[in-house]
Amino acid sequence: MVLINEQNEETHVLMVAFASQGHINPLLRLGKRLVSRGLHVSLAITEIFLHRMLKSSSSSSSSTSINSISGIQLLFFSDGFSIDYDRKANLDHYVETLGKAGPVNLSNLIKDHFHRNHKKLSCIINNPFVPWVANVALEHNIPCAMLWIQPCALYAIYYRFYNNLNPFPNLANPEISVELPGLPLLQIQDLPSFVLPSNPFGSVPKLFAEMFQNIKKLKWVLGNSFFELEKEAIDSMSELCPILPVGPLVPPSLLGEDQNVDVGAIDMWQPHETCMEWLDHQPPSSVIYVSFGSIIVLSARHLESIATALKNSKRPFLWVVKVSENPTPDGAGVLPTGFLEETKDQGLIVAWSPQTKVLAHPAIACFLTHCGWNSMLEAIAAGVPLIAYPQWTDQPTNAKLIVDVLKVGVRLRPESDGVVTTEEVEKCIAEIMAGPRSEEFKKNSEEFKRVARMTVADGGSSDLNLNVFVDDVIGNSCRSSSKEIVSDVSAAVEE
Repeated sequence: MVLINEQNEETHVLMVAFASQGHINPLLRLGKRLVSRGLHVSLAITEIFLHRMLKSSSSSSSSTSINSISGIQLLFFSDGFSIDYDRKANLDHYVETLGKAGPVNLSNLIKDHFHRNHKKLSCIINNPFVPWVANVALEHNIPCAMLWIQPCALYAIYYRFYNNLNPFPNLANPEISVELPGLPLLQIQDLPSFVLPSNPFGSVPKLFAEMFQNIKKLKWVLGNSFFELEKEAIDSMSELCPILPVGPLVPPSLLGEDQNVDVGAIDMWQPHETCMEWLDHQPPSSVIYVSFGSIIVLSARHLESIATALKNSKRPFLWVVKVSENPTPDGAGVLPTGFLEETKDQGLIVAWSPQTKVLAHPAIACFLTHCGWNSMLEAIAAGVPLIAYPQWTDQPTNAKLIVDVLKVGVRLRPESDGVVTTEEVEKCIAEIMAGPRSEEFKKNSEEFKRVARMTVADGGSSDLNLNVFVDDVIGNSCRSSSKEIVSDVSAAVEE
């Protein structure tokens, strides 16, 4: 007869991410919170990210190691391509191949790292861009959660769109407005680009369709947001497919916590620390901070409008300009001739910045942003008003939230040809800095900063939600272990 051993108290969780900095960092910060609650957490990423980390100059000067980050073990699997393959050349082909090779290689990783070492996985957490992870979890009989890395409002929109619950623009009626519970009326310019009939990307909508049409495979949906920020959108999903907000998953320094306990998130470009020294010499609430993230390269016409407006504002500015690696004939990613010399005493231009430190600096007055959700959450946590300049995917809807729901900023409106004029940029700068509503923007931003800190503190809404999730994962692990023990005992009795 087999004796019943004392139950193994270790609860292992595996997170799986798409190899993108903006996808990995929220998962790392979630993982850090899980580790602080006693769980053993690993993060699986495709091998190309390991290669990028080794090449990154920032990784060698940080506390990040290749094996682990702040107690989170890093694991790697193949995406089906060689290291030197250009993954940006054909996104649709890459995503399709990853969807075939990823499940096989991730499954083998689970067998090799967990099963063979007698480590029982109690939960797998994916994100929307690797929906096939849910099938791998099902194959191994492991409960699966998803961390939704966009606003909960987008979760509500996509769920209703991919399950055909509400009318959306189509080829026959491309200009239809969309009215959904818990959200303001959405015009065509407010909708995420992936739901529009004009969307040129096939791979991402296909991923989202797969995920939302098979969402019952997920035991939990977690959100990188907080209840007080998106109450109506979160409530609107309560009877359809609830989402549990556990954010904001931003650096602890933005939440009034010790920045030394941050997870050591990935930064694939070396930030210019001169930013902070320069900011130290600027008056309080005076600097216009401008950044469009790691992907977007603006056209020459857009750059000229912004550059001229910044110069004409006579205000100090800090501008992160990601210069195009492959200059094009139309001058995309290239600043106007003479601009650097003309503004050398007014502003600072860098290739990359330590953004969370920048946003927390008292000299920052506002943030001209592309409205990526990570950047937007960081600004909200820092209490910084926003000038929204959305480009694609969730960004147009995020801009709608900034202006009409949260009321923490203004939005640049392009002309019919899609170009934002210098006059429009100047108008928005003036409005956010000294217009009739500027004090309202500051007041609302400061209030959300206060609430963001409250929600992750002991007893806050996100803290309680995360505790519910952890208790459920541990409880599920205990129930599963009990079944195994009963099975072992039954087998022993039969023997």
